[in-house]
Amino acid sequence: MDLRLDDAQREFRDEVRDWLETNAPRERFAPPSTDEGLAQHRAWERQMFDAGLAAVHWPQEYGGRGMDALSTAIFYDEYLRADAPERLNRLGLGLCGPTLIDVGTPDQQSRWLQNILTCEEIWCQGFSEPGAGSDLASLRTRGVVEGDEIVVDGQKIWTSHSRYADWIFALVRTDTEAPRHRGITFLMIDRHQPGVEVRPIRQMNHASDFAELFFTGVRVPRSHVIGELNDGWRVAMTTLKHERGSGLNTAAHFRRTLDEMIGLMPETLRHDAGVQREVGRLYSEIEAYRYMTLRTLSSIAQDRQPGAQASMGKLWWSEMQVRLHEFGLRMVGERAELIDLGADEPSTLLQRYWLGRAAQIYAGSSEIQRNIIAERVLGLPKGTNRAV
Repeated sequence: MDLRLDDAQREFRDEVRDWLETNAPRERFAPPSTDEGLAQHRAWERQMFDAGLAAVHWPQEYGGRGMDALSTAIFYDEYLRADAPERLNRLGLGLCGPTLIDVGTPDQQSRWLQNILTCEEIWCQGFSEPGAGSDLASLRTRGVVEGDEIVVDGQKIWTSHSRYADWIFALVRTDTEAPRHRGITFLMIDRHQPGVEVRPIRQMNHASDFAELFFTGVRVPRSHVIGELNDGWRVAMTTLKHERGSGLNTAAHFRRTLDEMIGLMPETLRHDAGVQREVGRLYSEIEAYRYMTLRTLSSIAQDRQPGAQASMGKLWWSEMQVRLHEFGLRMVGERAELIDLGADEPSTLLQRYWLGRAAQIYAGSSEIQRNIIAERVLGLPKGTNRAV
């Protein structure tokens, strides 16, 4: 693995850095759950589209730059370095769009891809259900074929961004007699149509980042099936593979998190030898993760499947994120319990990620990742993840 950037990568890094230094907003946007924040984020995403930076990992013929996984990570390193706004349409840019590029028809690509890039249409993911999270193949949301339509009834849960999303890419069971991994269909569902109900889930940090979705007699055209009817599991695996090369969870993200945690601690703790050792350990852990990420991205860039290495990376960053916030919580002390946060009070980062702790669940729970590592790396029998 060669860790040096080549000339093209350095040129791209400098282009992105210069553009962000000139154009990145200097003030924080309002949350996208508000009308003001949603408008601000949409305008920013449109500005990035006009600059050709909305989705650098997409092929050029679909509006991207055709960048490999390593270059995509370079982009997000610079994006985080500039403290630019959180990407609004992450699920569209990182999962839905690449799936359409891989298996969508020309008509489907023409209908949805550009609107994803411009953020005219925002997407959410309708996979998890009550009782069907990590065991996704046990999903029960039903899709009944009636002529040129599929009538959907059921429930999804833990649906991020659904409060302001326009479309849902979802899995529904269209053949109840087929084996578990068959008889599932991948559908594009208009969130604004009759029969779709969004119920925000109020979290213990008073936020509502997730929601439940209820479908009651929702009619979806057959033309909105991605891939073939009853072949949705294969399409879903195509979708999930793109999480590995999205470049979003880079070491720069965690360095920024640690820097913010350090910025929250009282001045008296900054000179404490024990605290300094812990900060050093966390920085070392982030640097080790950086090398693991580079190794994985190098494999993907060379069209080699990272296999269980992707599970190691996911387990590493999700558990590391918890440790970072545990550290910040100890440094801040009782002030971290405040919900109404003033300018000099603890960051909302603690509120969002410590009280939510979703990182250990989404994109594959820690238990599932440990099972994969135990079986595929250590050669242990199934169900022995406690030995990892």
